[in-house]
Amino acid sequence: MALAVKVKLAQTVATRDPQKTEAMLSEMQSDAQSALENLRDLARGIYPPLLADQGLPAALRAQARKVPVPVTVEAASIGRYPQEAEAAVYFCCLEALQNVAKYADASSVSVNLDIEDGQLNFEISDDGRGFDSATTPLGSGIQNMADRLAALGGSIEVQSIPGRGTSVRGHIPVSP
Repeated sequence: MALAVKVKLAQTVATRDPQKTEAMLSEMQSDAQSALENLRDLARGIYPPLLADQGLPAALRAQARKVPVPVTVEAASIGRYPQEAEAAVYFCCLEALQNVAKYADASSVSVNLDIEDGQLNFEISDDGRGFDSATTPLGSGIQNMADRLAALGGSIEVQSIPGRGTSVRGHIPVSP
């Protein structure tokens, strides 16, 4: 939709300001490339190639670079796990990062992965505006995360304090 608006605007400006039109076309090309990458990621959504090839830390670091907020990824001693477990954690982390980008107004985000007692744990924490969980219903994205983890015997919890950020923690059993 935004691309269509930009094309219409470029058509309007084309004859009056060729330099501005050139800049707009360059921006549209970048937007189209980004949309294509997102579409490819979605098409591969079952199990992205980078996740398959290099594992959770590398795949999450690659996605973190696409988030408009600085993200640190800590993943000490994270190895390889069953595909369904890796995919569940990966997509839950992506959903949480998307929520930060959309709603948190954060200046930084951390993604932490660890393994303990046969549980693959993840936590996404931001320093954003937070929310009052007593009065703000959790969205469908959080429910999708909960369902994805529950299907594999895992769980999720969300903690948030207005003015102090939000933390999403998930746990999923994996074979050692």
